[in-house]
Amino acid sequence: MIQVKSEQQVLQEGLKILLSNMEPSMVARFWAAWNMRSGDYLKLKDELFAQESVALVVQKTRKS
Repeated sequence: MIQVKSEQQVLQEGLKILLSNMEPSMVARFWAAWNMRSGDYLKLKDELFAQESVALVVQKTRKS
């Protein structure tokens, strides 16, 4: 049986890949530029980082 990941899961996995290869500020700029024409970056940011503090994101980035 094939399991299809939800859009949220795909976004989170992509974000983890970006954060493991880029500084958090660069990831934020990337998302802002990517979503410039459509959607609300601030809403997306809140959805993606809903359970994470800035300190936790920095800690995860430093582990990479």
